[in-house]
Parts: sequence; structure tokens; C-alpha cells
Amino acid sequence: MTALWYLLWFLIAVSLLVTVHEFGHYWVARRLGFKVLRFSVGFGKPIFSWRGKRDQIEYWICPIPLGGYVKMLDEREGPVPPQELSRSFTRQHPLKRILVLLAGPGSNFLFAIAALSVILWTSGITRYLPVIGTVLPGSIAARAGIQPGDRVLAINGRPVDSERQVVLRLLDVMSGNGDARLTVQARGSAPRIVNLDVRNPAERRALTGPKDPLHGLGMHFWEPVIPPVLGKVLPGGPAARAGLRAGDRIVAIDGRKMSSFAALVAAVSPNPGKTLAITYRRGARERTVNVTTARVTVAGRVIGRIDAEQPLYFHYPSGMVRTARLGPLGAVRGAVQRIWTLTVLQTRLLWRMVLGRVSIKNIGGPLTIAEDAGQSASAGAGSFTEFLVLISMELGLLNLLPIPVLDGGQIVIQAIEWVKGAPLSERAQIIGQQVGIALLILLMGVAVFNDIVRQFG
Repeated sequence: MTALWYLLWFLIAVSLLVTVHEFGHYWVARRLGFKVLRFSVGFGKPIFSWRGKRDQIEYWICPIPLGGYVKMLDEREGPVPPQELSRSFTRQHPLKRILVLLAGPGSNFLFAIAALSVILWTSGITRYLPVIGTVLPGSIAARAGIQPGDRVLAINGRPVDSERQVVLRLLDVMSGNGDARLTVQARGSAPRIVNLDVRNPAERRALTGPKDPLHGLGMHFWEPVIPPVLGKVLPGGPAARAGLRAGDRIVAIDGRKMSSFAALVAAVSPNPGKTLAITYRRGARERTVNVTTARVTVAGRVIGRIDAEQPLYFHYPSGMVRTARLGPLGAVRGAVQRIWTLTVLQTRLLWRMVLGRVSIKNIGGPLTIAEDAGQSASAGAGSFTEFLVLISMELGLLNLLPIPVLDGGQIVIQAIEWVKGAPLSERAQIIGQQVGIALLILLMGVAVFNDIVRQFG
């Protein structure tokens, strides 16, 4: 059931974002006078199709929802009636072709900004102050002199005011020269400077893996103790079948007292497929039920689950949380700023990955994306929308890479033609396509390999 759930939301996400991408090409092409022959969502023979009254454009809905395309009139694909030659793709000015090619990735960025604007307008911005909770003995953080209770004020002289900013700045620094100068302050003390100087390139690269850099540095942010109370109980899961409900407080598992939700997870995870005696309190009554845990593979490990989530609402001390409500314009401004920051960072990390400074383990394939889609959908509409924002931004950025079979590569080809004043030779274009296909196959191979390693170890 979990796999089907992940697949469903993966297909929904891919279909939506590819449609947004192709609609950008379609809309700009029509506005600039290109002859559009077909707009297809999905691949294969159409399940539904119709022809528009204006310009007789074919609209297809196809059964394989892993892509889509916009087909334009093109002399390279067959004879073109003389009266339509002026609307052929190859007869348009290179600048117009570049604008059409940019419109696909541009639509993904616009979608990300619009969706994030809605989130910020309805939910505001919540920042958790970056206070260190634990520091592992002997770790890089411990050797630098970071202590539990320290609040991070700045990194390399640039102020930070949230956990998110600290993670992104450290990821940027560790993928660069590895020299992070942190300004920290313990409660009631003066600010002091500590140096996280990671000189070993292999060690720095390890810090850029899928886990956030704090994990490798040996420190974690402070978090409140989450009570052992069930939040959402998934229908049909082990907890639901045993009669457990949202709001039930777990008192003990196999006689072991539960003091936090983390303790609950620690008691369930090592016991896949086993029957546990769970004592819970509902109102004034305590009961014990037997729950047989589900077997779930996560990051290559088989763990136990009862398919119940932690409570949505748990309290941080008021002094550690900053919440700002935004109007419509403020939400758009905040969304643009965040998407720009993430895009610049992602671009920098991609280049550093090419240079070997960033771990290629970050490249996720369809299994990772499907898992993220399903988990975010389970967490609610807001979480799934945030997932769409991130994937749409990454899809836009990926398509701008200068690989010939992608929009970015085609933009480079059109720019060369514009400067040269003549099309590239057919041989050059064929070689470019072959190189582009080879690079994409290599990229997909790495992504699928990473998926397999994460799932099966």
C-alpha cells in the first residue's frame, strides 16, 4: 500500500510540473507567432484528444504520465506548406527561439514562486532560533569549542537568524573551502568566535551528503521533548487496526515506560514484524493492546512502524520562535527572495559537484522523489505544496543546464547560430545530441544507483 501511495503522488507531481513546463513553451510560442501543431501531456497514444478551433492545434492526454511535449512546425521534420513557412520554428529569429526555450524552465520558477507565495501568505514565516542542543564528544564541533546552549549569531560575519539559514550557510561553506567562522553566544555570556576548519577535502565532501552538515560536524539543534502522544493515525495501519486513535498517549511498550515520542520510535523501529504490547491512555482510562508492526525499508534498513505520526503541535519556548505574518506583496517578495537564494546555492553546488567537491550521493532518482512525494502528501496539503515548490525549482534549473538535449543546451545552440549568422552543421548537432544523451544516461545511472543504495544498502 505504501509503494502504491508513493507512486500515486509521484505521478501527480510529475504530471503537474511537466504540464507547467510545457505550457510555458506553448504559451510563449503562440504569442510569438510560432505554429504549434500539438500539445501533449504524457507519452504514448492519446487516451483523450481534441482539436482546437483556433489554428487547429491537437491537444493530447496520453497514458504514460512521465513527460510531455509541444510539437511545432519544423522544416527538419517534413515538408512545410509555402504559406506556413514564416511560422516554422527554423524560420524564426534566434532570439524568439531562445525566448520559447526559456519559457519552460521559467514557468517552473514562476510556479514555485506562486505556490510559495500562497504558503507564506496563509502561514507566514516561522523561524526557529539556531540554538545548539547536543554536541557529540570528539566531533569537529566539540573540538572547535561549540557547547550545548550556544546560539549561532553569524557565519563568516554574515548574521543568521534561523536553523534553516545555518544549515544552508554551512552547506555552502563546507562545499567550498571548509573554513566556517561561527559567532556564538551562550545564555548570559558575551559572544565569542569559534572556527570550524575542515581542511581535508574528503571530509568536506562527506559533509555535503544527503544529511545536513550539522550531522557530520557532530552537533544538533535544540528541540523540545515531544510527548508520546499519537498524531495522525494512518487508516489500515497497525495502530489503526489495533484500535489506537489520534490523541492517545502511549504509556508503555512491552512494559517499558515512554517519556517522549522519540522513545516510542526507538522502541518500535528495531522490531519490524513483531507483536508489541502497547499500553495507552485515552481520557482517564488505560488499556493495553497487541500491535504487530509493519516491516518498512528506509535507507536500506528494515524497520518497524505502527503507521502513526507524531503530534503536529508541540511547543517551543516563546523566546526561541519568531513568527511573522505577511500580506500578499510581502509573501511574493519573500517567495522571490527564497527561490533566488536556493537557486543560486543549487547552481553553486552543481558546479562544485562537477569539480568533485560535493558528494554525488545528493543526486536522487525516481525512487527518492516518489518517497518524498508520498511522505509529503501524507503530512498534508501544505507539506506536499512545499515539495512541489522545491521540485519545480529543481526541474527549472536542471533544464537550464547546457546539455544539448535539454532546453539549456538548445539555448546555447541558438545563441551560437545568432552570433554565427548561420545554423550549426548537421554533424555538429548530431554529435551534440549524442553527447547530451550520454550525459543524461550517466546522470540517471548515478541517480538510480543512489536510489538502490538508499533502499537496499
